[in-house]
Amino acid sequence: MKINRIINLVSVLMIAGASMGCQKFLDTSIDTNRESEYIETDRSTVWYFGYAFYSPISGGFSRIDGNLFATASDEAQQTSAASNVVYFNKGIINENVNPISGLYNNYYEGIRAANFFLDYVKDGKGEKILTQNRDIVNDKVSYERDIQSLGWMIAEAHVARAYYYAELIKMYGGVPIIESDTKVPVARSSYDECVDYILSEIDGYKDQLAVDWSQFADRGGRFTLGAALAIKARVLLYAASPLHNPEGNVEKWKKAAKAAADIISNTDLGYGLASNYREYFLGNNCLSSNETICAVRSANSNTLESANYPIATAGGQSGACPTENLVSQYEYIGAADPSNPYVNRDPRMEASIVYNGSNWNGRTIDQSVGGSDDMNTKNASRTGYYLKKFVNDGLNLTQGATAQHNWVAFRYAEVLLNYAEAMNEAFGPTEKPEGYPMSATEAIMMVRNRASAQLPKLNATTKAAFRAAVKHERQIELAFEDHRYWDLLRWKDAMEVLNQPVKGVKINGGYQVVEVATRTFNERNYYLPFMRSEIQNSNGTLEQNKGY
Repeated sequence: MKINRIINLVSVLMIAGASMGCQKFLDTSIDTNRESEYIETDRSTVWYFGYAFYSPISGGFSRIDGNLFATASDEAQQTSAASNVVYFNKGIINENVNPISGLYNNYYEGIRAANFFLDYVKDGKGEKILTQNRDIVNDKVSYERDIQSLGWMIAEAHVARAYYYAELIKMYGGVPIIESDTKVPVARSSYDECVDYILSEIDGYKDQLAVDWSQFADRGGRFTLGAALAIKARVLLYAASPLHNPEGNVEKWKKAAKAAADIISNTDLGYGLASNYREYFLGNNCLSSNETICAVRSANSNTLESANYPIATAGGQSGACPTENLVSQYEYIGAADPSNPYVNRDPRMEASIVYNGSNWNGRTIDQSVGGSDDMNTKNASRTGYYLKKFVNDGLNLTQGATAQHNWVAFRYAEVLLNYAEAMNEAFGPTEKPEGYPMSATEAIMMVRNRASAQLPKLNATTKAAFRAAVKHERQIELAFEDHRYWDLLRWKDAMEVLNQPVKGVKINGGYQVVEVATRTFNERNYYLPFMRSEIQNSNGTLEQNKGY
């Protein structure tokens, strides 16, 4: 990748507003007016080019239609009929139309930026540049600090490549592995080959990463050891799942369990569960929580609130409305009340869902006929629910009030659920072989007990029963966090679940479950199609996924 190209890459990405923050915000700007010779000798460019490979990583708050990707799954229904998610909902994604195809380009730009940086500093060139225009004797402390940071950043570039490829294979299966600025089209590697490459990037450099940035506030936002291990654990979980492991190879599940165990057992990482599920996702709370492994941070805004506040709230657009399909899965704590189906439920429902009777934005939500939130009103929720998770209550949108939003890319609760799932498939619900910190049941109970110690007892004593339990727990615990759609794919459950109608409730003297929309998922949709332009630009080297 030429110098001018990397400059243009960073400039475009910053204009687009993309930024990455594993626990903190990064400044990835660059001075595009510098001459090429100056860039090749000025030591500050080491950091400019290092931060560049973080730029294409974005949060999930505006993945599709300026909102959450949850509307592509059974978690939520997009209010607006004129939405791009309909291509997913109707199973009509094709090589000409894919609303999230921009991620493919972004991730490869991130890979190329990492490749450029690694080439820029290789063979001691980075260390040499860091000596430019400084007295390394009198500036010894600062110089040694820069050398240490360079070592970290080289490792981070490898982890960044691993992250981007992990996201790509989640969507497309096997993809081309690009390690240099070649103009020769590169054929796809197989899915398993890509997994091996990701593991080699992480295992080869994880020991050169910082454990955390508590001692280096100005370096916050860069990949850490925990982030690398979390990427590895998720990749191995996906690789062991039925979509990629149809033969049910138990060794793959053991590898996935061990990868998650490496995070749980490492006391130096210090991860745990936040005490308050609702508050964890609001404002800056996740940035200081020991549940957070890696988070994407952005500037203050009200975009999320504007997209998801009820239409009856000034400035609200209803947006991604939770479905009855999801709400019905929140367990009861104690007896059900037929007159009010929302009492005595798993507290995570109250933390995540606005329902009829909720106190929200300073008023009580009334979706009955003639009520303040009458469902017959144009652009009112079609499901009878509104999004609450991530969303700040009470922002005055008409006066431009804003709040902080941080997208948690990896958190400890997911690691525990990854571990529980893999342990069950490898050893069963209660076995705890030597070298593993807990059983599958103990791991899932940590997550459930954080939600409420009053949740029904988990009676899952067989692999099949526990498999169903962990699928349910992921649906609830990780709701709206961009896991559900991909979970359904990797489990090979999408043909069954995503061909079921989306349901909601009507409020008319009671609560009536109604069908809101139909959904279609085809066998070919287990992988996304490569865009026609990518196929053409590859001169036929890039092989299209089956069925497109």
